[in-house]
Amino acid sequence: MKLRRVWVMLCVMLLAAAPALADNPGTSPAKPRALASRPGHAAVASAHRLATEAGLEVMREGGNAFDAAVAVAATLSVVEPQSSGIGGGGFFLLHRASDGKNVMLDARETAFTGASSKLYEGADGQPDRDKSINGPLAAAIPGEPAALVYLARHYGKLPLAKSLAPAIRVAREGFQPDDRFLSELRERATVIARYPGSAALLLPDGKPPQTGWTFRNPDLAATLERIAKDGDAGFYRGEFAKKLVDGVRAAGGKWTLEDLAGYQVKERAPIAFDYQPPGKPAYHVVSASPPASGGIVLAEMLNILSGFDLDKMDRAHRVHTIVEAMRRGYRDRTQYLGDPDFVQMPVAKLTSMAYADKLRASIQPDRATPSDSLPTAHPESMHTTHFSITDADGNMVSATQTVNTAFGSCLVVPGTGFVLNNEMDDFALVPGKPNAYGLIGFDANAPAKGRRPLSSMTPTFVFGPDKDLVIGTPGGSRIITMVLEGVLGFVDGKDAQAITAEPRFHHQYLPDVVSAEPGALDANTIAALRGMGYTVNAGEFRWGFMNAVIWDRKTNTLDAASDLRGDSGLGKVQ
Repeated sequence: MKLRRVWVMLCVMLLAAAPALADNPGTSPAKPRALASRPGHAAVASAHRLATEAGLEVMREGGNAFDAAVAVAATLSVVEPQSSGIGGGGFFLLHRASDGKNVMLDARETAFTGASSKLYEGADGQPDRDKSINGPLAAAIPGEPAALVYLARHYGKLPLAKSLAPAIRVAREGFQPDDRFLSELRERATVIARYPGSAALLLPDGKPPQTGWTFRNPDLAATLERIAKDGDAGFYRGEFAKKLVDGVRAAGGKWTLEDLAGYQVKERAPIAFDYQPPGKPAYHVVSASPPASGGIVLAEMLNILSGFDLDKMDRAHRVHTIVEAMRRGYRDRTQYLGDPDFVQMPVAKLTSMAYADKLRASIQPDRATPSDSLPTAHPESMHTTHFSITDADGNMVSATQTVNTAFGSCLVVPGTGFVLNNEMDDFALVPGKPNAYGLIGFDANAPAKGRRPLSSMTPTFVFGPDKDLVIGTPGGSRIITMVLEGVLGFVDGKDAQAITAEPRFHHQYLPDVVSAEPGALDANTIAALRGMGYTVNAGEFRWGFMNAVIWDRKTNTLDAASDLRGDSGLGKVQ
């Protein structure tokens, strides 16, 4: 993916006075009274210019960050169907300034009636990846539409129709897809061509479109208008729900009307903890909770790292130490985590400092720990999207949403205008066997009716002594480590553009390999790591599409940035 400079337009807009940001012990650290209590202006960083502009447009019309989140999410559904959409789901981490409340909206997809591992096993007992990634059996029940309705109803200020208006306009009038969209469409064209509704929408004249194509989607505009008018009922019940179920079943799927009617968004308490590295002040971190694994794994990794002075280490030993924290966090993700409505998890233990102390003691200063030597209790993609928002009152949204791999299952039910996800592959469909991102799992993440698959999504807030960060990224199994590196960069004083542009490295327990982007590890560091016993794959490709907003409460300025790896990202301050 070629690099292109992301421009940031600065234009300050005065907004009416609003209640000051309230301190709330246990949700964010106390802020000195000399620091600003509200920004007075707003910022949005998303993966597409039109989505960022939609969020700012809605806030100019009197909406808050939560209304803007509806606008951004819906517009991304229009302009980035390869990454997210109303046929998928996600997690919305919210910070409400008036009372300091932090909450996560869980809009993760759910397994359909009759879902089981047997559906996805080949004759040899191995996973049948075609069934779990392509077509009707790959699609779980979407959560995104319910999330947009819930967000507007419970946290927004504007009518849902007003917040959805920009997305409806873009869908109806059309836009020219960028190179990333067209490239991924070409990669999935063979599967898209299997399904008449998908081919009609995405393959004009029966083949992938070229640069300059204007993509109009009146069916999606009509679907969004129905949701704007009827709320949940416009998608999950009635005539439209029957169209969805009939279309999925005609293609060979097993959805039922009861599956759709029973879907619910859930409010969940986020994972919250303090990170204080040696010689530095404490930072309060708020992140996603299960079925998103990001917050627990992030807490475990940062707790381990809090006992090391990373600033005093050379590059090789710093990377070694961070990788060992990554390895242990991902080991526990594999072993313990799943849908909290179905699985009991030792969350308090995994996020405790006592547990981190034990794990830290097992790290050797100059040797890699082979993953297969760590005891266990048992014998995800670039195609996700993230956006970050801070409004004039200090409300914040960190949202990560997805259809899983590029264009999800590639199945479009005729007349609906959107691709369905392939999130069934995020379950441990065959215990101990890797999914599309190389992640393995066991009973805690097994498929069953109504269950939500484990996710790596990690929307996160970091509240510091004088600066706050809203951050997240797509990237499949690499999401958590990218957010970890972004948080470490923020603690080190980097600005939003530096945080989002930093070359990254990654380890996920299995496979037992350190992967790195071009420029992340120099030749001497790679040689030193290999000397410690690591297998290093460096410089093969780039990953992620991070979006970050920083509020400096000392200068009362906002800093927004989108990842330089993207072709059309835009971080904008208003």
